[in-house]
Amino acid sequence: MSSLEGLMVDDLVVTEKMDGENTTIHAAGCHARSPDSRHHPSRDWLKAFAAGISPFLAKGERIVGENLYARHLVAYDALPSYFLGFAWIIEDEIQSWDLTLARFEELGIQPVSTLYRGAYRAGLFDDLAQALDLTNQEGFVARIAASFPESDMPRHVGKYVRAGHIQTETHWMKAELIPNQLAKD
Repeated sequence: MSSLEGLMVDDLVVTEKMDGENTTIHAAGCHARSPDSRHHPSRDWLKAFAAGISPFLAKGERIVGENLYARHLVAYDALPSYFLGFAWIIEDEIQSWDLTLARFEELGIQPVSTLYRGAYRAGLFDDLAQALDLTNQEGFVARIAASFPESDMPRHVGKYVRAGHIQTETHWMKAELIPNQLAKD
């Protein structure tokens, strides 16, 4: 972000940045990053999961989250689900965090973990970065809790990723598929 001004609000939400594949679920199915994403075995679970949600989504309604089936660089051993949601978008409006959580609950979607909710303050992001477990956490994402137009994302959403996160020359899609682990009940 070129400026933190758009995050200097009284109601800020900071969630854990998960090391997965950004994925969108919509009424017609799902796609990773872009609608023309090619097949990869790690996406099979997500397609089945999305098939149970897509019929309940209206045209123009999208759920965005992380497909965490395949291990990338952070190995997860106790995920609540292989898909963790972080945004609910209707047309071009990113819905408020509270409405997003309510919609996720209706659809049976687990949200990413919330690390902080409250007013912006100087030093907040430095404090959050220092509190990360750099072995098990990729970083965090800050967003305003209120709704906003999708075109305002560069102003109202920012992410911090740990230094040196990319530690391999082989992209995860070209490496052996190693599934992350779900939490044991």
